[in-house]
Amino acid sequence: MHIVFVLFDNVTQLDFTGPVQFLSRLPGAQVHVVTKDGKAVTTDCGFSILPRSSFADCPQADILCVPGGHGVRDAIADTAIVDFVRQQAKGADYITSVCTGAFILGAAGLLQGKKATCHWAYTQLLPLFGATHVPARVVHDGNLITAGGVTSGIDFALNLIATIASEDVARTIQLALEYDPAPPFGGGSLESSSNETVENLRARVYDKAASEMKMAIQHII
Repeated sequence: MHIVFVLFDNVTQLDFTGPVQFLSRLPGAQVHVVTKDGKAVTTDCGFSILPRSSFADCPQADILCVPGGHGVRDAIADTAIVDFVRQQAKGADYITSVCTGAFILGAAGLLQGKKATCHWAYTQLLPLFGATHVPARVVHDGNLITAGGVTSGIDFALNLIATIASEDVARTIQLALEYDPAPPFGGGSLESSSNETVENLRARVYDKAASEMKMAIQHII
């Protein structure tokens, strides 16, 4: 089973490293981390990731996964990235994204008429690609699976493992990797956070980021 992760500069590494850690445990999994030219890409954490191959050397994906990050703004305007995702999606059994990676799927025409999700700060932009936002951590619509922000990629991976292999396999992998979240603080979602925390975060980060993402999307549609 070929599992292809499409990376680009300024990717949010946990969007990728969370699900790849789990999906790599699928029986028969062959993971392919690919970039446009096969060269390393930067992350938003100050280090780089060296891929396995370039787009040209990548086999057909059974599972196609696109992570997100601030680099999505440039990635949706990169025809090589968008065309690669579009072509791979034609033969993939599952087309997936984490966080704002959904917008790369959207740029490839893969969200039209679909139910989807992404990071909470950007969900209002999904209709620009013809998608309907569903307020859930993981959303399935046919063979399209989209996950919310960052850490939800692990939940998506376990959901997909259960679908492909079985719930028992998913539970075994969950235990092997000791995925038993117990955050020290409440407030990891909009629903569980105070209005003050949400508004402060929007003002400091996400109002500007969402506005810039909207402009990038409008430039290509």
